[in-house]
Amino acid sequence: MAIAAAPEGARYWVVPVVRGILALVPAAAITFSQNHSPVFGLFVFGLWAVVSGLVTGALSMRFTEDRGIRSFFVIAAVVTVAAGLLALTVPGGLPFLLYLVSVWAAVTGILELFAGLRARGRTPAARDWIAAGAFTAILALVFLLIPLDAVTAVGLLGGYLVILGVYLLIGGFSLKWATSPADAAPDAPGTEPTS
Repeated sequence: MAIAAAPEGARYWVVPVVRGILALVPAAAITFSQNHSPVFGLFVFGLWAVVSGLVTGALSMRFTEDRGIRSFFVIAAVVTVAAGLLALTVPGGLPFLLYLVSVWAAVTGILELFAGLRARGRTPAARDWIAAGAFTAILALVFLLIPLDAVTAVGLLGGYLVILGVYLLIGGFSLKWATSPADAAPDAPGTEPTS
């Protein structure tokens, strides 16, 4: 059965590429801002989380064919949107920022890590899911266990988004270039593997 062999379609590469771009936008905002206050961190995280959760959830529903894997990403998208809405609407300082990001990162990191482990050997995207899940879970541990001031916390959030964004862009384009003509539409551009 095709789903067992590849839990995502030939066009799935769009999902990590869009996720990567969405992660780099707030990373740039944090990098080029001198304001690393908790309010700024909550605003940037909240805006990114709402947009990223909605877009990634919609794309995952469209391009992920395996129901079990798709359910992990839909749950992660819902959690991400909820965390974003909390960040944008609940007034809070540094403790709230640290708690919110750590809980969000723990839940979504574990979901993505588990999705990757479950799909390992069935799709090349599994290794990217494992890595992205691990990055996110590590962020949760850092925010939860290390005493951080506001500047460091917001800076680490920006650093995480840079690493995640670049990794997802590389992984997404690697999936695109690795797609064989048999898996993709015959007339689709960019389906030939590169050397």
